[in-house]
Amino acid sequence: MNIRRAEEKDSEKIIDLLCQVLNVHHNGRPDLFKGNCRKYTDSELNDIIKDDMRPIFVAENDEGIMGYAFCVLKMREGDNILTDMKTLYIDDLCVDEKARGNHVGKSLYEYVRNYAKEIGCYNVTLNVWAFNESAKAFYEKMGLKPMSIMMETVL
Repeated sequence: MNIRRAEEKDSEKIIDLLCQVLNVHHNGRPDLFKGNCRKYTDSELNDIIKDDMRPIFVAENDEGIMGYAFCVLKMREGDNILTDMKTLYIDDLCVDEKARGNHVGKSLYEYVRNYAKEIGCYNVTLNVWAFNESAKAFYEKMGLKPMSIMMETVL
């Protein structure tokens, strides 16, 4: 398995994987997530692929792309109460449903973690939806711990 920065030629498979993630979210919270739509247009995705502040990493083998990690570099400086901090936020991590169980997610997460360390980040953060038990279990297995918890009341 090879992990690298995404390129425009990867867009079609990335879009397929984005749809897989959307289906999980739509099925878990149809009151929040629309079905049968796209998170990014082709143009938006290509802009993100080129943006060094929003790197996308893909895991591939001889058969093609098996997963991705969308990341966002965040800088906090000069806050009144919080310390200055450089964070790599994982906006989205997906492994193709056909490739699950082959440590693709673990490899992607470890790659992102190492990348963040190399560029001087203090931490790696992400959000996970409460209904997504398998994702929560995966991230806990990778060593992540809750940093804050958002709660809601649906009216």
